[in-house]
Order: sequence, then C-alpha cells, then structure tokens
Amino acid sequence: MKRVLELALRERVKELTCLYQVAKIAARADESVASMLRDVVQLLPPALLHADVAAATIVLDGVRFHAGVEEIEGPDLSVILEVSGINRGQVAIGYGHLDLEPGKDVFLPEEEHLLEAVAREIGQLVARREAEDARARLQQQLHHADRLATIGSMAASVAHEINEPLGAILGFTQLAQKVEGLSESVQADLQKVVAASLQAREIVRRLLVFARQQPSSAQRVDMNGVVEEVLRLFERRAAAQDLEVDLHLGPGLPAILIDPIQLNQVIVNLVVNAFQAMRKGGTLTVATETREDVVILRIIDTGVGMERKVRERIFLPFFTAQDGEQQGTGLGLAIVHGIITAHRGTIRVDSKPGFGSTFEVRLPVAAAEPGEEAL
Repeated sequence: MKRVLELALRERVKELTCLYQVAKIAARADESVASMLRDVVQLLPPALLHADVAAATIVLDGVRFHAGVEEIEGPDLSVILEVSGINRGQVAIGYGHLDLEPGKDVFLPEEEHLLEAVAREIGQLVARREAEDARARLQQQLHHADRLATIGSMAASVAHEINEPLGAILGFTQLAQKVEGLSESVQADLQKVVAASLQAREIVRRLLVFARQQPSSAQRVDMNGVVEEVLRLFERRAAAQDLEVDLHLGPGLPAILIDPIQLNQVIVNLVVNAFQAMRKGGTLTVATETREDVVILRIIDTGVGMERKVRERIFLPFFTAQDGEQQGTGLGLAIVHGIITAHRGTIRVDSKPGFGSTFEVRLPVAAAEPGEEAL
C-alpha cells in the first residue's frame, strides 16, 4: 500500500511540475507560438508513468510538434485543442513498446486530466497571442491612418500654395521663349525651366490626388478591362526590358464601384513599381479573381524584393527605395494606398529579398442595379 501511495505521489508531482513548466513557457512574451509549443511538447513524455517509452504530439493548424519515441504501439490518448471555442488541432500522448498486465489501463486518469489541462493552457496561450497580434496590427493601422491624414492635410495646403507661383513661373517662361533673337543657350535654359515647372506641377497634382482634393467620379467598372488596357501600354517596355507578362484574368468578374481613371492610376503605379524591380528581366504576373464579395487584383514580380524595414514604409508619402536616376517622388504607392482605402478596399504586400514582391488589392463588389447583369 505504501509503495502504491509513493508511486501516486511521485506521478502527481511530475504532473504538477509539468503544468508549472507549461505555465512558465506560456508567460514568455518575446517568443513565437511555434517556439513555445516545441518546448511544451518536450515536457509531456517525462510527466507520464512510463517516461522512457512515452511520446507526445501537439498539432496546431496542421503543424505538428513531437517529442519522445517515434513509433507508437497500442492506443493513444488525445484531446481536442480549442482556441476561442474553435477546434484548431489536438494534443496526444502514447507509448512505444509496453508490456502490461492483461486488463490493466494504459493511461492513468491523472494523465488524462494533465492532457486536458495542457490543451487548455495551449488554447489560452494561442488565443492571447493572436489577440495581442491583432491589437498590435490595429494600432499600427490607426497610427498609419492618422499619419496619412496629417500628411494629406499638409500636402493639400502646400500644393495650393505652390500652384499659383508655379503657374506664374511656367507662364512667363513660355512667354520668354517667344522673344525673338534669343541665343540657343538661353532657349535651352528656358526649356529646362519649363521642364522643371511641368515636373513640379505633376508633383502638385499627385499631392492633390494623395490628399483627395481632386473630385472623383465613381462608376461601375470592369477590373479585367482596365487591366488589359494598362498592360497594352506596357507591351513595348516589357519587350525592351526582356520581361515576360503572364496574365490570368478571372472570368465573369462582377463590377466594382470606382473612378476608372483612379483605378487606371493604381494599376499603372503597381506595374511601374514591378518593372523597376526587374531591371534585369523577369516575369510579371497579373491575376484577377472574385472571392465572396470582393474583387482581387494581384501583381507579382520576380524582382529584387524588399527588406522588412522597406516593406513597412512603402505606402508612406515621399518614401522611395529607388536611387540614382530611377529615383521617383515617393508618391506613387502612397497615392495607390489613398485611392484604394478611399474606395473601401485594402492593399497589402508580401515581399522577400531576392524573390520578388506580390501586391494584392481587394475592392468590394458593386451592388447590383435592378435588371443589370454582371459585367
């Protein structure tokens, strides 16, 4: 009897130690969920009665973490791994070769309780971490939106202040060009002034677009039609850069409600961005599809890709990763972001240095008008 009590006490200590260690792992704030699960699964086999032939497995969203012997003989014991009430996997234990007396249970009741407690702790850990990640993303989005709103207001003010003197410079310079008897060097200098003024006026126009100070006219638009129209403009440039264009247009896309000129501007900016990333050749893939109530546009390049610190800043006004003669104003992607969000859409980018980038635009499907068929 004493030996049985000692065995039960020892097993209970092992289980409580396991739970204590699991709780310590769950308290780590600076580690990934995968790293923590790898450590948790290592704690389970030593907590079982026959630790030398024990095995444990944790499966979360199809990803498997295992510890102990590889081959499981006989029955195993598993519990569902729930996260916020949703079945996301399981936690299981088992044994390799094990000689037991006939009729004797493989697992102790306490081991089942341990398994349930560990699954509960993992579920809470994952739910807590996902909530923290979601909150961090939301705070980042709010900060980004607030920053864009502030910059947009400032940009609109600056653009209006610049427009008047810029118009005067351009007008008087063009008048000066008409004066007879000007030398070629003076004519060349005046032309440089005109070119610089026109470039400045284009920047002002982009600032106004970014600040949404220019009127837009939302219409029911066929995304596929605009994509094809834009890509036709880039056929010669693609051939000159030795680029292959791979087009995958989803059939029967529903209409979206957007200013067609602004949609054209979005696609042009994204294609130009992709071309600049593939100066030594590559493949541009443009694809569209419908998913539930959104139309999706993906523009994928096989270019240089982006580091994380660049990727996080590309939608900020005046930020550019280009250098030298290729350097732009840094407004292209900021304008794209402004147009898409103004039309209740989203844009995100996935990129890896050396493996290219993927821009994904999602825009809501336009409500069907009475008696009107989808485009």
